[in-house]
Amino acid sequence: MTETVDFPESSGWLSLSDIQRVRRTMPIVYVDAVPVRVDESGDVVAVGLLLRSTPEGVMSRSLVSGRVMFHERIRDALLRHIEKDLGPVALPQIPASPQPFTVAEYFPTPGITSYHDPRQHAVSLAYVVPVAGDCRPQADALDLAWLTPEEAVTEHAALEMNGGQDVLLRQAMAHVGRLT
Repeated sequence: MTETVDFPESSGWLSLSDIQRVRRTMPIVYVDAVPVRVDESGDVVAVGLLLRSTPEGVMSRSLVSGRVMFHERIRDALLRHIEKDLGPVALPQIPASPQPFTVAEYFPTPGITSYHDPRQHAVSLAYVVPVAGDCRPQADALDLAWLTPEEAVTEHAALEMNGGQDVLLRQAMAHVGRLT
């Protein structure tokens, strides 16, 4: 006998009131992607950081990030968020079975971990993703800057990032052997 599961016929998104209720009661799964350019030997030579405006109107640098939808594979969530933020011809090179370099837990209470999101408790799988195509800022991003790995982990760059994403970026560069 085959057991059937009824899935909602919606797109996988919650209404604003539903997501606010869920954010108050349980962790939500996210993906964080550090877009990189690599040279012919596979070494990271550039890191892409988005420029966004926070809800408070503060300009900050950020990584590609977003929720994983209900019934969505992690690989598909990565592709969707990279295309949403970097454009449809970013050509991300995601392996068939992606493995995160770390898991970041964002808490609404500062100081529990290096990561903070005042809206929610989020568990984010973090990836370094090579992109090969033409990347242009999309959606709510105002700009996309390509920095060398050394520039990306400076104190100046860290001051432009929020919520601990500078820590995540340093971990990513250490993961690919580019942290000095």
